[in-house]
Order: sequence, then structure tokens, then C-alpha cells
Amino acid sequence: MDLPFIDEHEVLVAAPPAQVWRALVDHAGSLDSPQPLALVLGTEPRRASGTPFEPGSTVAGFAVAEAEPGRLLRLTGRHRFSRYELTFTLAAQPGGTVLAARSNAEFPGLHGFVYRSLVIGSGGHRVVVRRLLASIKRASRP
Repeated sequence: MDLPFIDEHEVLVAAPPAQVWRALVDHAGSLDSPQPLALVLGTEPRRASGTPFEPGSTVAGFAVAEAEPGRLLRLTGRHRFSRYELTFTLAAQPGGTVLAARSNAEFPGLHGFVYRSLVIGSGGHRVVVRRLLASIKRASRP
């Protein structure tokens, strides 16, 4: 997808990329069952399918567009008000792994504009992504 940039956040995790990858996949796998908000928004895809975290597989709200274990996980999806992409990159660095989450999305029409204002403009998206990264960091500990 060639979608407009929203934001990017990163965290240094004191663990090797393979360990951070396992924690990332575990967290993304927790999306297997549709959440109430996902049902209201009408996310596509709706549920998990395929071999987990192989290109073409899905979890609720996201399809795996690209997966390179220990390096890259690119997820795409859509719902009533948006088309979106969430890309995680992992880069080995002295002291651990830099885990980054980049968001791209478009919000067509008036309803999309209102939704973007509520989710992005309010700062809610930023909070959720930072919490996700912090949670993956905690889960990466031995």
C-alpha cells in the first residue's frame, strides 16, 4: 500500500532480534479473535487464517503483507473509515534491538476525517502504539 505517513515510534529492547521477534509475534497473535471495537468498525480481515505470520496469513484486522523473522513485519488492513498499514522493524544494535513501529493510513470522506480527528488528532493512536512497544519490550525479557 502507498498510504500517507502517520507516525513512527521506537524503543531499544535489551534483547537480540530473535527474542524481540518472538514477543512481537506473540503480541500480534493476541489479535486472533475480533474485539468489540473491530466488529463495530468492520475491520477486514475479520479473523485469523493461514500459517501464522507468513505473508498472506491474517489476524483480526490485519493481513501479513511481509514477514522477515527477526527483521520486519508489515501488516495491512482496512475498516469503514480507513485503510492502514503498520510496519514493525527490528535492528540489532549494541545493547539490544531497536524495535520501531511505523503507521501509514488514509481516511477517505467525511466519516474518515472525523475518525482521524478522534483517533490521530486526540493522541490516542500515539498512546496505543507506545504502550504496545513497551509491552513487547517487557515480554522480550528473558
